[in-house]
Amino acid sequence: MQIAFPQTLAEPAHAHVVLVAPAEMTAALSGPAAAIEAAGNGQLLRALKAARFEGEAASLVEILAPAGHTATRLLVIGTGAPNKADAAAFEKIGAAIAARLLISGETHVSIDMTGVAAAIPLAEAAARLAHGAELRSWRFDKYRTTMKDKQKPTLAAIDVLGAAGAEAYYSSLAAIASGVARTRDLVSEPANILYPESFVERAQDLTSLGIELTVLDEEEMRTLGMGALLGVSQGSARPARMLAMRWNGLGANPGKPVVLVGKGVTFDTGGISLKPPGGMEDMKWDMGGAGAVTGAMHALAARKAAAHVVGVVGLVENMPDGLAQRPGDVVTSMDGQTIEVINTDAEGRLVLCDALCWVQKTWEPEVIIDLATLTGAIIISLGHEYGGMFSNDEGLAKQLKMAGERTGDKLWRMPLGAAYDKQIDSAIADIKNVGGREGGSITAAQFLQRFIKPGVKWAHLDIAGMVWAAKPGTLHDKGATGYGVRLLDTFIAENYEAK
Repeated sequence: MQIAFPQTLAEPAHAHVVLVAPAEMTAALSGPAAAIEAAGNGQLLRALKAARFEGEAASLVEILAPAGHTATRLLVIGTGAPNKADAAAFEKIGAAIAARLLISGETHVSIDMTGVAAAIPLAEAAARLAHGAELRSWRFDKYRTTMKDKQKPTLAAIDVLGAAGAEAYYSSLAAIASGVARTRDLVSEPANILYPESFVERAQDLTSLGIELTVLDEEEMRTLGMGALLGVSQGSARPARMLAMRWNGLGANPGKPVVLVGKGVTFDTGGISLKPPGGMEDMKWDMGGAGAVTGAMHALAARKAAAHVVGVVGLVENMPDGLAQRPGDVVTSMDGQTIEVINTDAEGRLVLCDALCWVQKTWEPEVIIDLATLTGAIIISLGHEYGGMFSNDEGLAKQLKMAGERTGDKLWRMPLGAAYDKQIDSAIADIKNVGGREGGSITAAQFLQRFIKPGVKWAHLDIAGMVWAAKPGTLHDKGATGYGVRLLDTFIAENYEAK
C-alpha cells in the first residue's frame, strides 16, 4: 500500500473521504463536508440523515458518483466526540475506510482531514488513520489462484491530506506495520512451506536492518544439553533450530538486553498423544509466539529503536513417527532439571524451557518475556479477547498491561502460586510437563517459572486465543492477526528505550 500525505487536494477522479463529528449532525456541516454539501445542493446532508448517520467513530456512509463532485464515490466517516478521538479511534477509522474500499474496484483514495477536531495532534491523528488503513489492508492471497476479479484487492494508494507534519509520526508506524505484516505472513504459511530450517532462511533478510543472527543446529543444542527441546523434535524429519536475533540500538556498551522468547512449533500433531483430526490444520500457527517475536524484532530495527533487545525462537515440528518421544519418557533440560513427559501434546513448554535456560546463560538478562500459543485452557478462560499474562514481577506486569491497552493487544493477568506448583511435581523426576485438567494454563506457566533464575523479572504471555481469528477484527482480516508485535514494540518504547 502506498501512503502519502500531500498538503493540497486536486479534484479527485477517485474515491474521496471526509470526516464528520457528531456535533455537526445537530448543527451544521463544516470544513470539507460543508463544501461538498454546498456543491451538491444539499444532497450530502439528506443522504446522511437518510442513513441515520450520527457521526460515531468509524461509522460510514457511502455515496456513489456524488452530485457536484468529480469523485467516483464519497465516503463520510464519523470521528466520534472530539475528546475521545484518540490514536485508537483514528486507527479504527482508517481501518474502516480500507475495509470498505479494499476490493471495491477503487485504486486510489484521498482522505481530507482539514479542520478535524481530535484529542491528539492532527498530524498524529492522520498518521494513526493511515496506520490503521495499512494494517487492515493486509491479506494473504499467495496460494489463491482462481479468485474472481471482484474478489481481488484493488486499493493501492492512500493520500491523507490537511495534516501538516504527519510524515514524522508515520515513519515509525510504517516500520511497525512492516513487522506486523512479517508476523502475519509467517503465521499464515502452511507447515510444508514453513518449518524450522525455512523459518531461519526467511529471517536472513533481518540482517539488512542491522539485526545480528545466531543459529544453533541440533548438534550444537545437544552439546548444550537441550534434551527437552530435542525430545519434541525427535519424531520429525525436520531438524530443530534455535534462532537468536539481536538488535543493539544503543551502540557501545549497551548493557544487558531485554529478552523476548517465542515458541516456534511450526506444526503440532500432538506427537504420540495425537490431536483429534478435526481442526488439526490450524496447528500451522502453533509458532505464533515465534512469529510475534520475529515481527517485533523487525519493527524495532526498522524504526531504529534506541534499545538493546534480543529475540529468541525455539523452532521444532512435533510429529508422531517411530522415533517420537513417548508418554512416560524422562528428558533433561539444559539446566539439568529432569522432566517426566506425561503428554507429548504439552510440547511448547519443553521447547521454551530450554530456550529460557539458554538466554539466561548467554545474555544474563534482567527481564524476559516469553510468548506462546501454549494452552487451549487459556482460550476457555479468556476466549479470543485477551492474551493471558503470568508474571513474577508486579511492575513488569503493569508495564505490559499498559502496552496492551495502548495497542489493542490486550492482556489479562492470571495467577501463579505454590498450590498450583504442586500439580506438576513428578513421582520419578524433578517435574512433569502437565498437571491435572484444572488450571491448565496456570500449571503450564508454573512449569516455565521453574526455569527462571532468582532475580530475573519474567512474564509469560499465553496467546493461543489471539494469533488467529475466524472473522475480521478492527485492524485485521480473518486469519493471522499479528498479535504481539505492537504490544512488544510499545512495551520497549515506553520502558526500555533511551529518550
